[in-house]
Amino acid sequence: MIKAIIFDMDGTLYNEKEYVISGFRAVAEYLSVKYKMSFNKIFEILKSDFDNGLRKKNFDVLVEKLHLNAEKINNLVDIYRKHKPSISLYPDAKTILNKLKKEDLKLGLITDGWKESQENKISSLNLRDYFDLIIITDAYGKEYWKPSEKPFKLVLSKFGLKPNGTVYIGDNPSKDFVAAKKLGIWTVRIKRGSGEYDYVETDDEHEADYVISSLLSLKELISKINQKGEI
Repeated sequence: MIKAIIFDMDGTLYNEKEYVISGFRAVAEYLSVKYKMSFNKIFEILKSDFDNGLRKKNFDVLVEKLHLNAEKINNLVDIYRKHKPSISLYPDAKTILNKLKKEDLKLGLITDGWKESQENKISSLNLRDYFDLIIITDAYGKEYWKPSEKPFKLVLSKFGLKPNGTVYIGDNPSKDFVAAKKLGIWTVRIKRGSGEYDYVETDDEHEADYVISSLLSLKELISKINQKGEI
């Protein structure tokens, strides 16, 4: 029987683009005040570049476009990472978490990313109200970041459970499922149709055991697994 459900956070429980936009607003507000420039101009450059596929070098490109050669990129990255985000749970995530809270199940969260950033997200989403255990991998060191097996082993140890009594739900096949599958944890990929990784194709090693389009079907899926006697 499934006795624990472990969730990824970014892109799984909330729309990660909301966090990006929230961070861009924080950076735009800082620069507009410092250089007496238009907030809208700065923000629209950041948003437009992101919408056009730019990743990781967004602040480098922004500084170049605005000719802010004296501005340190690391400073903008810090503002982005440390800001208090304006984000909210996906409707299906909020509904299923409220339902699962009432079930006889352990709920865990494993999330990668800079510790302070992830803590701010967790606080904004009120996730401590739902989860029995939250693992921010950065708090344990880079060796705990997915696709490492270490955070999954840690959750299993703290819950006192075997892998085949546990389900893990994530959205990014490049790192979310490979370690969990090796350990024998059941894996579920959420593809809502608008996620960053929804159209990423991968091999069998990295793909989840199951794919769903809404977390609202999670309880039904777990019931089927239990009824089929797969564990």
